Amino acid sequence: MRKKWYDYLWIWSIVYFSLGFFNILFAWLGMIDFLVPLIFAVIGGNKGFCNHYCGRGQLFRKIGKDWKCSRNKPTPRWLSSKWFRYGFLVFFLTMFGNIVFQTYLVGAGATSLKEAVKLFWTFKVPWGWAYSAGMTTDWIAQFSFGFYSLMLTSTLIGLIVMVLYKPRSWCTFCPMGTMTQGICQLKNHGKDEL
Repeated sequence: MRKKWYDYLWIWSIVYFSLGFFNILFAWLGMIDFLVPLIFAVIGGNKGFCNHYCGRGQLFRKIGKDWKCSRNKPTPRWLSSKWFRYGFLVFFLTMFGNIVFQTYLVGAGATSLKEAVKLFWTFKVPWGWAYSAGMTTDWIAQFSFGFYSLMLTSTLIGLIVMVLYKPRSWCTFCPMGTMTQGICQLKNHGKDEL
């Protein structure tokens, strides 16, 4: 089967994390991964982004299936259950809201910039080499550190479930996938009522 251009989007995930490793301000590029799936769902009413264009899902498939780093065991049902998916989405959005709030506090001068990436929302990893004071305003840098933390942590969770189960097990409870599925259901339900 001939590969299409979007079959190489897994490279985007590697480029994103590499750029952010050396300059934390590149973390803002991750907003593409937040906005584009929502745009696809709102305009198209489908999960085309998740199924074809998600670089993270492709990366998990590449590492897990092609490079055989996955045990390829069935994904436990509870990971794809409605209560877990929506619970994880609420948790994820709460963490994102915290990033926005911390960014606001830094922007308002109530707190100072914290040059650290938090893994699993708990463990601080000093990331000072990726940012030099004065490169930009502190609130922009604060969002970068927080957002990079969120993206890195969610990718690490995806890699863990990829190793333990099927390569794209992350996709069963991915917050973006849950949001786009909800949007598609609302959009298609509206069509059914017309």
